[in-house]
Amino acid sequence: MKTIGLLGGMSWESSLEYYRFVNEAVKERLGGLHSAQCLMFSFDFAQIEALQMAGDWDMAAHLLAEAAQNLERGGAECIVLCTNTMHKLARSIEEAVNIPLLHISDPTGEAIRAAGIDTIGLLGTRFTMEHDFYKGRLVEKFGLNVLTPDDAGRTIVHDIIYQELVLGEVREESRLAYQGVMADLVSRGAQGIILGCTEIELLIKPEHSPVPTFDTTYLHAVAAVDWALQETEK
Repeated sequence: MKTIGLLGGMSWESSLEYYRFVNEAVKERLGGLHSAQCLMFSFDFAQIEALQMAGDWDMAAHLLAEAAQNLERGGAECIVLCTNTMHKLARSIEEAVNIPLLHISDPTGEAIRAAGIDTIGLLGTRFTMEHDFYKGRLVEKFGLNVLTPDDAGRTIVHDIIYQELVLGEVREESRLAYQGVMADLVSRGAQGIILGCTEIELLIKPEHSPVPTFDTTYLHAVAAVDWALQETEK
């Protein structure tokens, strides 16, 4: 089994889910007392959030690259960046280390394609929904048509993430608000919905959507386990 390097704390609420998912997946695959061989670096999210809001992506890139190097020095054999938004800085991390970064959009795109879906709705932070680093990869690598909410919908989705979900608050009224945003995406042709922020899976479960949902936290964690067990399972 290879050692997974989890770059987390953005927020710790979703990093906790990553840790759970990777260990459950290893136990399911190998049985017995097996669990994931992994390291985690966890940021103080207040520091990262302040840089996001200030638009200081250069400093954020420096901090993430440094943390990834620390994981590599500690024995990690891959980097799993436990956040969708900060994949905006994936290239900076890749350039800083000599081990692979397992990009979160790749297992997501593969799962969407395997489901026979061409047009997908994307929920996430405003950065993920409005910038091209995530949508662009899904379009270019997987040929998907990616729909995002209108401005009012993006505000609802973004604010609930930062004001509630990263604090571990799950509210029924917020679930209903998300369902309204998802219904609008479906009315525009979305055949499925990407839960494109690692905290959204705390709020939205498959039964809350009229179309298939793609939980990026789970898909990313399982892809990391697939990678880590390549040699073990041969």
